[in-house]
Amino acid sequence: MAARGTRAIAQLAKLGIAHTVHTYTRGTTRDRASDSYGARAAAALGVPPGRVFKTLVASVDGNLTVAVVPVAGQLSLKALAGAAGGKRAELAPAAVAERATGYVVGGISPIAQRMRLPVIIDVTAMEYETVFCSAGQRGLEIELAPRDLVLATSAVVAPIGTPAAG
Repeated sequence: MAARGTRAIAQLAKLGIAHTVHTYTRGTTRDRASDSYGARAAAALGVPPGRVFKTLVASVDGNLTVAVVPVAGQLSLKALAGAAGGKRAELAPAAVAERATGYVVGGISPIAQRMRLPVIIDVTAMEYETVFCSAGQRGLEIELAPRDLVLATSAVVAPIGTPAAG
């Protein structure tokens, strides 16, 4: 896909949602292996990691669910399961996540996924005027108001993240 033509960007335009697309240099393969894609995006864009959100695909009681949490912390699988109305959650294998979303790991956007999956966004997103999430391609981020991210994904907002250790 062309950098400015991902499904996520097209969906936001179709919905009339104001957003800004940012590109950043991803670094070398060696750099990417030692760092998370989200942390790299935050550093490259000069944005606090609490405003950059990663998209994770998990299985909650056997049903795929999308979790959107700050790159500065971790996903609480227990909290995700509870927010999704389930008992047990585990991260989906990368191949499953890619097949369900139509995006590659490191570029999975919560917006305009191939399969319509339930989306749960960590409550901390609502603390910011704008947040960043993947535009559906590595090296490409969308900045938008958190309420618009909720609208674009039909998401539930819940406390599913935990602060970074350390």
